[in-house]
Amino acid sequence: MLLSQTFALLLGTASVASAKWIVPGARWLDTDGNIFNAHAGGLCVDEKTGRFCWFGEYKIQGQVEGGGISVYSSDDLATWESHGLALVEGHEYVSSHNRIQRPKVIYSKETGKYHMWWHVVDSKYSMLLQGLATADSIAGPYIFQDAIAPLGNWVEGRDVYVSKFNSNLTDVEEVTFRFNKYDFEAPTILQTEKSYFALMSHKTGYRPNNVVGMRADKLEGPWSQPFIVSPAYTRTFRTQSGFSWRIKGSKKTTYLYMADQWDMLQTGEWYPIKGKTYTSKRAKLAGDAFLQEASFGSHNVIATDTDDMGFGDQPYGQPDRINGTWQLRRISSVVLNDDTDHVHTLYQKDTHKGIILSTPLQLPLKKGRNKITIGGLYNGFDYKGADLDRIVVYPPEPKNRKRAWF
Repeated sequence: MLLSQTFALLLGTASVASAKWIVPGARWLDTDGNIFNAHAGGLCVDEKTGRFCWFGEYKIQGQVEGGGISVYSSDDLATWESHGLALVEGHEYVSSHNRIQRPKVIYSKETGKYHMWWHVVDSKYSMLLQGLATADSIAGPYIFQDAIAPLGNWVEGRDVYVSKFNSNLTDVEEVTFRFNKYDFEAPTILQTEKSYFALMSHKTGYRPNNVVGMRADKLEGPWSQPFIVSPAYTRTFRTQSGFSWRIKGSKKTTYLYMADQWDMLQTGEWYPIKGKTYTSKRAKLAGDAFLQEASFGSHNVIATDTDDMGFGDQPYGQPDRINGTWQLRRISSVVLNDDTDHVHTLYQKDTHKGIILSTPLQLPLKKGRNKITIGGLYNGFDYKGADLDRIVVYPPEPKNRKRAWF
């Protein structure tokens, strides 16, 4: 499918020192220009400097797990400096042969150290423990201390527990509440001025599903029935819950939902800036592409030439198409101003028909009119890109980059 769109845009001056915006779904770069690599992570604040530190799984191409725990620091949650790997190897539970998952760091006032907890499992998921490592400074190095089964419970299975730490944060000492009715994983809890909200994911492997929330006045419960936290059929914008954070500002309090997209090409999601919209109705079409009536599209049409299982059918009666054909994304080619020597790759999200999700791409747009051509790109299955409803062009960051997002 080919789709052309011409538009005008004003650009600012060039700079790459920092990022003032967080672009939902985009590839994040650190201050060295490398892709931000810290999956399934969480935040902690440096007790000395007040800087945010993000810890996450370091992924290596061709290696499923065990790459280590990376750490980044930031003053503004947009510009991130890499500090390398935080967790020191040398113990059998900290090696490329085992899985190091979902790290979280918390400061212990009693020990004066930073405590890192993570999910310790081997390739067969037989260990099922929680690992503990400590460090004198927030960026590490973290030295392995112990691996425990909290209160004798394996870290796997159906139930989710809210448990209380002991005073020095080296173990848990009692169960506060047990969610024993639901088969959930990837929990995170947000505290507001009035309530607690627990967000959890269903278990569908690496396939995204609709994350649910439950509310309570106190951690001990009672907790409400689960409710879907995102617009229907978006599969929580193709994410799985992972962490949450409350920032109390001078004017208002902001709540961050920090989720994972289990795709080596993504880091996570932050959930906004406004841009100018160009709909597919105005596009020039070529090849097999055509406009098709669609009640959910802008002007009730979309540009299409795809054939997928996007309408949510469930082969073999399985929920969320677990045993059916599942394509996590479609890959499109993007050519700017007919420069076919430089083909940009657009990894488009898969979702139900009738649900439109955005996929960002940073392009070196010039001042004035630009032409964007979107077509298929071979992804191991076919050459078809996803249906296209509209392009949104966002302005460049203030004072900075000679680049823009769409």
